[in-house]
Amino acid sequence: MKAQQVNIKNKKAHFNYEIGDKYTAGMVLTGTEIKSIRDGKASLTDSYCVVDNGEVWVKGMHVSEYFYGSYNNHSVRRDRKLLLNKKEISKIKKLAEEPGYTIVPIRIFINEKGYAKLVIGVGRGKKQYDKRQSIKEREDKRNLDRLFKK
Repeated sequence: MKAQQVNIKNKKAHFNYEIGDKYTAGMVLTGTEIKSIRDGKASLTDSYCVVDNGEVWVKGMHVSEYFYGSYNNHSVRRDRKLLLNKKEISKIKKLAEEPGYTIVPIRIFINEKGYAKLVIGVGRGKKQYDKRQSIKEREDKRNLDRLFKK
């Protein structure tokens, strides 16, 4: 995969949460982690972010071990620090402290300089009826597309 082709998404983020503000953060990674991400071997399912002591951490993100790594390989589900400005961290912390809101990782990509970036969003969890409404809208859109295609 080329650097521009790496685009790992959290497919359940927009289904389970109403995402409000979005932020792009850098990540502190080891050498084998960035190589695995460039290979597209990462997953954002069941991951979330936490603000702790003025730092934002992503927890539960799965980055597979690098195939050619030796004893230097990283642990698969370790906590990774995110790089944001103090203003952004304070905004995120303030929003996340409200009841029902959480910080959700949305996607990982490699920018033009070759750095791995993580897009996070502050979102409120959807209720069951909101999820049903999302499914209905998606099916209606598919049906309309099928009709216009014929």
